[in-house]
Order: sequence, then structure tokens, then C-alpha cells
Amino acid sequence: MVYKGAKLLQISMPMGGIGAGCVCLNGYGGLQDFSIYNKPATSAQADGHGFRDAAFAMLHVKGSESVTRLIEGPIPPEKLYNQGLQGQGYRGGGHEGIPRFESCEFENHYPFGIVRLADPKIPVKVEIRGWSPFVPNDEKVSGIPAAILTYTFENTSKSAVELEFSYHLAHPAQGSKGEEGTRNRLLSNHQGVEFFNTEEPNNETFGSAAVAVSAHDVRLKGMWFRGGWFDSISALHREVSSGDFRENNGSASDKGQGGRNGGSLLVPVSLKPGEKQTFSVVLTWYFPNVPYSVGIANNVKMTWHPWYATQWKDAADVSIYVLDHLESLRIRTEAFADAIHGSTLPKIVTDAIASNLAIVKSPTVLRQSSGNMWAWEGCFVNSGCCHGSCTHVWNYAQAFPHLFPALERTLREQEYIRSMDPKGHINFRSALPDNPTSHDFHAASDGQLGGILKLYRDWHISGDTEWMKKLYPLAKRSLDYCIETWDPDHQGALFEPHHNTYDIEFWGPDGMCSSIYIGALCAMAEMGEAAGDGSSSEYHAIAEKGAKYLDSNLFNGDYYEHHVQWENLRDSSFSELLAKIPNDTDDDVDRLLKKEGPKYQYGTGCLSDGVIGAWMARLYGVETPLSQKNVRHHLSSIFRFNFKKDLFEHACLQRPGYALGHESGLLLCTWPRGGKPTLPFVYSDEVWTGIEYQVASHCLCEGLIDEGMHIVEAARGRYDGHVRNPFNEYECGSYYARAMASYALLQAVTGFWYSAVTGELRIDASKPMRTFFSAASGFGTISVKGGKVTVSMIEGSLDVKSAVVTAKDSRSKKSVNAVASVGSPISISV
Repeated sequence: MVYKGAKLLQISMPMGGIGAGCVCLNGYGGLQDFSIYNKPATSAQADGHGFRDAAFAMLHVKGSESVTRLIEGPIPPEKLYNQGLQGQGYRGGGHEGIPRFESCEFENHYPFGIVRLADPKIPVKVEIRGWSPFVPNDEKVSGIPAAILTYTFENTSKSAVELEFSYHLAHPAQGSKGEEGTRNRLLSNHQGVEFFNTEEPNNETFGSAAVAVSAHDVRLKGMWFRGGWFDSISALHREVSSGDFRENNGSASDKGQGGRNGGSLLVPVSLKPGEKQTFSVVLTWYFPNVPYSVGIANNVKMTWHPWYATQWKDAADVSIYVLDHLESLRIRTEAFADAIHGSTLPKIVTDAIASNLAIVKSPTVLRQSSGNMWAWEGCFVNSGCCHGSCTHVWNYAQAFPHLFPALERTLREQEYIRSMDPKGHINFRSALPDNPTSHDFHAASDGQLGGILKLYRDWHISGDTEWMKKLYPLAKRSLDYCIETWDPDHQGALFEPHHNTYDIEFWGPDGMCSSIYIGALCAMAEMGEAAGDGSSSEYHAIAEKGAKYLDSNLFNGDYYEHHVQWENLRDSSFSELLAKIPNDTDDDVDRLLKKEGPKYQYGTGCLSDGVIGAWMARLYGVETPLSQKNVRHHLSSIFRFNFKKDLFEHACLQRPGYALGHESGLLLCTWPRGGKPTLPFVYSDEVWTGIEYQVASHCLCEGLIDEGMHIVEAARGRYDGHVRNPFNEYECGSYYARAMASYALLQAVTGFWYSAVTGELRIDASKPMRTFFSAASGFGTISVKGGKVTVSMIEGSLDVKSAVVTAKDSRSKKSVNAVASVGSPISISV
């Protein structure tokens, strides 16, 4: 996907490590959003007086007609006020006014963002490849606190050219003393500059950063000119543009001279006609103390440390590690990127899958010193949004379990070991750092039941039956709590009021939560059998009853409804409330409650994730008694009633910024048969990409190809670079975790499924194709061509005992008993 012109405006691609923070590459080749201090820092901040983080490159063309350019494309005019320089006219890095390249384009090849620059006055073309190491199953290299900018210069003239490339970084580790506490020194390999401060090692602001280059012929400025106002940048530009770059080792940075501190590097470049030269700039950071904690029982406050602080000792250590391993990191990351983007999936599907992997590197995800993952739902401007690896939001996210399954499994341990009480109640928001949680709020029915399905999924992805057996008794306690709390009569549906992802409680049985319940019952029965629990078969019996109940009572011929119920329940709180309201009340709320019952229900509505449990079961390989015919009919109805090609006439009184005006989108709920409550559930008129991808991938699984593709096209069409950032599908905050439901599109289109427990591989071979895949033991590609399915490994191996191959009109299981490894693919006849 290539972006040009106005569609460069919103692009901001995270580069960093899993749980290590990030900086973002924007659409015109600059850096912004330095979220490196263990919290988000986005551009949409309040106006201020002073400079922000700054990292920028300049190119000086030597000769009689010398010229100097900031190595960025034209700054979009919208950036001048509402998103960038704002009212003071200079709330930026101070470099924004340096002359830039005339033309620019951005190619999304995530995890690479490729910026191409050209200018009629410059005899070279420049390509910037922004990236950070991203290798499935390798949490260490994918967790490096680093961003890499690989610059390629190509001489487009007929004469040799002499250039000076320079990179500049304002001091990113000021500490509480500001500029007065900053210190600089050259890296021990003399390829860059390290920035640190004088804080105590346990201080919140203690830390360091570094800038380095892979070239060895490098000149270093360990410290900028120190003075007031704009002295530092002015002196720097004068040196670069005059070809008079002045080196120093930064030793005077402790003299307390005031002014703005920073450091620079310069690489001389000589190019013959048509010649190219490439080198990489590496930015690293290290801020090891995180003073905030959240969700711990009794509100205990603690400081914790990011995982990367256990692997490296400071930013200089990180920088040298990256430079020493740069070629390997590049090759491995390129292999992953090329496998994803080289798939024959529809381009819009690949775009949706790859772009949302940026969430993996965003501030949404944290990783503790124990190695355990923890996450927000998304990111506000300068803080995380909605804490605790929220179980019902992360139900939708499918990228981590396949790409980094070891990290995903820590979320299951988090749920069952630290977030569950002796009764089986799981706090759907876990504590940070790892600690027991309080249990003073509702359990989330969809999140808690979804956790059981995810345990089943993670067991089959990992093949670790002992791990599953360790958690099985805890999961059983959780499921028994769910049955007792929401289905005490064992009818197979959730009747008692049950909290869910819409931040309210549904009263009475509904398709959404009850379908997850049925899936969880079936998953638990299968795990129980593997764990030697003879009593687990009772869960199958409840699931059978539930499926019959849903079909007989909730399915209306088009879709599954919600039967709102508050009478004859164990929870009599609403009935008791109504009994206290006089019949002649003149209170608006009381009259509404007496007429319609509890607020925030959906009743006769067509809910877009009304059969989400069937989706989860389909993806995870769980057999359920849910009617596939009715599920498919529900999906067809979702598209028929909830998908809007043009939202101009749609009234959304909630959060309309997700989809608005003439944009297309899938509404969360509509009421095609009438009966819309006066106050339906609170987000009902919104459009969420996480739900769109969940529905689209489910449609594709069920053969509703046009419907699924229209939904994907609508979602990605809204994130076009001009109106919204293609790397930031937001909901309650930026980089929202639910959007990683897009990864399910890969499985939906290709039919790929692999169980490391049984060694069974499933694939759709009905037409020629090539796809990326990732398993716990490695990743690679699967191709279908010439009557054969070929499994080729890029890293690791895949032990295939059997294969279930779907052809045009048949589905057959074949014995394989072969191991695919790097350089040794296996082939299976269709």
C-alpha cells in the first residue's frame, strides 16, 4: 500500500519493542510521538511553550552550488496548527523550518515503513526504511527498545557527488533537573552518542538514550552548542549547511551551561553516477523504573521494571547490541515482512493484518521484568487507557497467540493464578505489577468464559499439555463459577444479569454471551478428557441443552435475539427496584424503567457479535452443537442490516468519530424488526474495527466472501492516511487491542489451523495460493500449486502428523508424519 499527497497526513507507524515503548515514523519521513518513557506520548497534546523531542536528519550536497535539505518530505499544512506547531508557531523539535525534499511517498510494508524522497535540486534520491526487529516467537529481538532508520542514497546524476549525511538527537533523558542534569558521552565503539542524566538509579526519571550509525567513517558531536532561545539548532544548521561540522566528545556537558542539549553524527558519502550507499541510524532508549501500579488489592502502590531492563544495562548497551546484530535482525525481519506481504491473500486483507501488528509495538503493550505481558485496552494522549489486559477486549485479539504464543500464555496465567479468587470470580482487569487483584466488581461473562476458549486455543498452539493440566483445575473453578452465577439451572444460556464488553449487564439470555458459554463448555469438556477428569462430560450435556435453547427461543429466523428478563431470577435487585417506584411516578427514569425494564439492553436487535462464540470456536478448533446453518444466517443478517455503505443519514449520539458522514461501516447493532429500546446498550450506534474484523473473518469462514470483503474494505477505507492513521485503529484510545481481530482474516481466507497437540494441519486447497503462517515451533509459508500443498519453513520446524485438506467439493484427512524444517519443506497431495 503506497500513500501520497494528502494521504501522508495522519501516518504514524510505531517502531520499538514489545513492551518497550516506541517512536513513530510519520508519512513524510520524520519521527514523532516519543512514547519511550513507559507511557504513551502522542502528537495530540495541548499547546505548549517550548521544544519537544527532536530527532532528524540533514543532507548537505557539497560543491560550488551546495544545498542542504532536511531529509523529510513537505510538511502537511494541517500540521502547522491543529496537530503540530500550534499557537506558538514552534511547538516542535525546532527543525521543522529547514528546507525539505520536494516530493514524498510512503509505502506500508509493515514492520517496515518505506519513505521515498526526491527533489529537482538534489542529485540523489533518498529512501528511508523505518523499522524495528519483528520476528515471530523471538520475544527478545522483538522486544528491543530501539528504532532503526535505514537510509539509501542513489546518485541520479551523470556526475559524481559528494554528500554529508548527518543525524541529530535532542537529549531524550533529561530527568527531573531538565537540561542542567543532562550528560553526554561518545559510545565506546565511536559510532554514536549516549545521553544520560544525574538521577539516582532508582529515580523515576533515571535513564538513558543513544543515537548511532552502522557506518564506521563517522564524525561525532557529543554535545550541541549550549545557549538560550534557538541557539542550539541555529548553530547546528549553520555548521551542517556550510560544511563546517565541528566535532566534540561531549565531555563539557557537565558544565551546566544551560540551553538545549543534544548530540549529532555525520557520515561523508561519495557516489558515482548510478551508485547507491546504505547505512542505518539506530535510536535506543532505557528507562528502567516505572513508578505507577494499578489494580492491586488494597490499592498497594509499587514500582516495577520493564523486561528489557533485565537484558541490557543501559541505552549504550542496547545500541551496541543492535549494531553488532544488525544484519541478522534485518534479514530475519525482512523474511517475516516478505512472507506476510508476499502472500496471495487479497491486498486489502494483507493490509488489515499487517497494519494492525503495529499495536504489538505500541504503548498499549507492557512487559514486566518477570517476562509476563500486561496490556491496556488502548492509549490516551499521555497515559494508558482502561487497565488490566481486559479479558473481554483481548478476546478479539488474535495476533499475539499466533506470533508470540509464549507471551499470550502469560495472560492465561495472569487470569487464573493472580486474578481469580477461591470462588472462581475473575477480575477482568489484572493488576500491574503482578499481584492479586480485588474482587469487588462484576465478573465479565464474555471475558471469563472466553478465557476458557483461549486456554484451549493456547494449549493447541503450544502443544504443552502439562501447562494446560496445571491450569485446568483453575479453569474448571472459573467455569463452575460462571454456571452457578449466570446459569444456575444448567439450561446452557446466561439468564442472570451478566457484565460484558459493552460495559453494562445484559439481563436474560442473549446470543453473544451464550454462544461463548457454549463454546467454553465444549472446550472445557475436551480439556477435561485430556486431563483425566471423568466428570467433565457433564459440560457437553449443558452445551447441548444451550444450543437447543438458543435455536428454539432466541433465533427468530434471521438472527439470534436477546430476551430481556428480570423476573424469576436469582438476582431480584431490579424487581425490588421496580417495586419501590410508585405507579404514578413523574420521574422520567422511573417511568422508563417500569415501561421497558433495565436500561442498556438490545432485545430484538441484530447484534454484530451476536454469535461471537461460534467465531472463537471455529478459529480454535472447538466442536460445538451450535447450528451452523443458523449461525450463517445470523452472519448474513448482520451484513444485510448492520453494514452501511454510507453513514450520512445515520445518527450516532455516542462516539461518532469511528465512522462518520459518507464513510462506510458495520454498526454494532440495528433493530430491523423494530423494538429498539429508548436507551439501548451504550455503544450500540458506533462502528468498531475489532467487531468489523470479527464479523468479516467469520463471514469468510462460512463462505460469505463478498460480505466479508466489503466489511474489510470499509474498515481500511476509513484509515486511509488522510482522515485516520492506517497504523492506529482506535476505539477507547489509540492502538486499540480489539483491532488485532484482523489477524483472524488470515485463518479465515486460507483455512490454516495447526494443533501442536495432535500434529494436525488444516488448509484450504480449493485454489492456488500462498500464505504466511506462524506456529509456536516456527513460521513460514504454505503454498497450494499443481495439486500439492507445500509447507516451507523460514525459521523453526513444523511436525505434521496428519493434514485435513479442503478441495473444491471435498474434505479429506491424510496421514503425513513428516517434519518441515528450514530448507526441507514437505509436500502433501491434494
